[in-house]
Amino acid sequence: MPTLLVVHHTPSPALQAVLEAVKEGVAMVEEADLVLRPALSAGAADLLAADGVLLGTPANIGYMSGALKHFFDTVYYPCLEATVGLPYGVYVHGNDDTSGALTSVARITGALRWKQVAEPLSLTGAASPADLDAVRELAATVAVSL
Repeated sequence: MPTLLVVHHTPSPALQAVLEAVKEGVAMVEEADLVLRPALSAGAADLLAADGVLLGTPANIGYMSGALKHFFDTVYYPCLEATVGLPYGVYVHGNDDTSGALTSVARITGALRWKQVAEPLSLTGAASPADLDAVRELAATVAVSL
């Protein structure tokens, strides 16, 4: 069964609600296993064992979290050639703007030559029921693509 790796930095109640919606979205896909890893503990072995990845981060001062950047720094060279074409999706939560964080993730995943299989999800403020539905849809879409 294909494995979806969710690499996330979840420091707030809003992002915890989003992560729960991710779990629910992946659970809607019977043919996918879910592996959750906090960004600070995820590494190359996790990524190399996965068939796809969903990235989750807060927007911190116009950038992705330091935790997600640490993940990328850790896996970049060990996984550069081995993960070309890896299906991925991303969600970013911020208080008012997520564009810088989304741009930075796109630059790195582009350099890794991963394949974006769902539109990036930008969430601002408190997560509404519609936001959580969008998160479930994102997670299910990435899981189905594996």
